[in-house]
Amino acid sequence: MGISRKTNSRRTTSALELNIHAEIGRAYVPFLRKHLIAAHAAAPTHLRELSVALVGDRRMGDLHEQFLAIAGPTDVLTFSLDEDDAGHCVAGEVVICVPEARRQAKPRGIAVECEILLYGVHGLLHLSGHDDRTRAGYRKMHALEDAILSLLEIGPVFAANPAKKAILKLR
Repeated sequence: MGISRKTNSRRTTSALELNIHAEIGRAYVPFLRKHLIAAHAAAPTHLRELSVALVGDRRMGDLHEQFLAIAGPTDVLTFSLDEDDAGHCVAGEVVICVPEARRQAKPRGIAVECEILLYGVHGLLHLSGHDDRTRAGYRKMHALEDAILSLLEIGPVFAANPAKKAILKLR
């Protein structure tokens, strides 16, 4: 899958400068910080700086409309902020809609924290060049998300169903 427990050798630095701003969902920040840093270490990426914003429906709806011309909130948006000379994203922002994570987590029987982390990993992978707009890209990207989350001992969140609920306990 392209993930490893060790630092990806393609990166010029293994450290991730991570900033998280929570308009809502401040309680999720420690969990998200811990696991996004670990996901970054496991993922094939050149990303060195990541800003994450946890927002509500109104803010996400405004951003969704402003940048994609689609009304209403969505789960996650990503923005590349800087690239290296080879065109790889080295700095980016991920905006996560906390109420959408709550809405999605409940019927799937998973912890909201895990759903939010899924969105964070999803954004990290988008910023690392992955694209889920084709059927093959969709399958590959979501399989990589679940592989990374499994490596972090969270379990497969994207492919999760209520029968897998026990795997998704917070550690």
